[in-house]
Amino acid sequence: MHDHPPTEPLSVDERQLDVRFHRWVAAITAVGALWRLLRLLAKWNVPLHYGDAWYYSIQAINNAHGRWFKEAQGPITNWGVLPGAEHPPLTSVVLAPASLLSHPEFWQRATMTLIGIAVVPLIALVGRRLGGRRAGVIAAALAALYPNLWLSDALVMSETLVIASVVVVTWLALRHHDRFTLATALMLGAAIGVAGHARSEILLYAPLLACVGLRSHPWRLWLGRAALVFGATALTVTPWFVFNSSRFDAPVLMSTNEGSTWQGANCSLTYHGPGVGGWNLLCLTEPAPDVNEDASQRSQRRRDEAFTFMRANITRLPVVVAARALLGTDLWGWHETVRADLGEERPRWAIWAGIVSWWLLAPLAAIGWWRLRRGSRYIVAVPAIGVAVVTLLFYGSHRLRAPLEPMVVLCAAVFLANLPIVRRLTGTAVRS
Repeated sequence: MHDHPPTEPLSVDERQLDVRFHRWVAAITAVGALWRLLRLLAKWNVPLHYGDAWYYSIQAINNAHGRWFKEAQGPITNWGVLPGAEHPPLTSVVLAPASLLSHPEFWQRATMTLIGIAVVPLIALVGRRLGGRRAGVIAAALAALYPNLWLSDALVMSETLVIASVVVVTWLALRHHDRFTLATALMLGAAIGVAGHARSEILLYAPLLACVGLRSHPWRLWLGRAALVFGATALTVTPWFVFNSSRFDAPVLMSTNEGSTWQGANCSLTYHGPGVGGWNLLCLTEPAPDVNEDASQRSQRRRDEAFTFMRANITRLPVVVAARALLGTDLWGWHETVRADLGEERPRWAIWAGIVSWWLLAPLAAIGWWRLRRGSRYIVAVPAIGVAVVTLLFYGSHRLRAPLEPMVVLCAAVFLANLPIVRRLTGTAVRS
């Protein structure tokens, strides 16, 4: 089922199978690219919705013109003047080159679309490592078609970059599990750190993936490799920490969005009624604008207000946490999740296609995950653990589930690749 280790020379037959695998993946990627490009072209004159997309676009334009990470939220008098870090920096940095072109919003969309296209062959490579060539080809086909992967590709949001980063981290974690060298530990830690600059909760993967090799290697060797994973992650994020500490009055780690996240998920609108378990912009109560309040102080104030509300409504919290879990897994509250997605430029038909596809693939993925070898099973489960922690702490949404979506595709592909009917249909066209 698994590929030969890279150090072993491949036979002529193996090389031919590799060529065939790459041709299948290239053809599938071309199909996925065509669909994504058509969706991109349909957004030529579509303005960005106010919200995170608007923020990423403005921040990228600021960066492109030398106004590095200036405020693009809060009182309008502070825009472009006070320091800003509403979100981690990677998305707006990646979008900066496109922001120098005419019609920057379209080219920002195009940048994300290209990254989304690259996800298809990346998932194929991880699928091949998990379950052989047949699983890799099926994973590529699912990635090309699965709405929850392409829905964000023409949006100026972080989800596409998050998905690509998680796939790369997973591939490096599997490689580290197999080789367990100094180089693989360093690359894994650095990749986690870079991915954390796209979505800060991915930094949770550092302690989780540092556990790789704990059972299969002497504890001294494992401890050294784990320290390298931690060290490389810390080294990668430290410059951003230091940069923020020099700019803000209150402590800021990855972003000043923490307070908004807490408060938007903890108010009467998200503790009662149809919006329970979700996040609502109307929860962000604001006093009279204070032009002297920087983003870190605003985040701290919102976090304090959210914690005060949580303490006052502690008996309601179990119901809210259960609702978050159901929202995050599309088992309840579809009206609210669809409403939230519509507000972020996603078409209704595609949102529902993503929900139905999730219902179809998630059970298959659960079975496929169980059939993986133990080390791989744990690595693939790490994004699920991360999504579960963030969902239960904050709120349930499709956006927060993004790191889990490629794992669903991969595990479903492993399950399908081992079905007798699939093996008969593919025959020798794709052999493991």
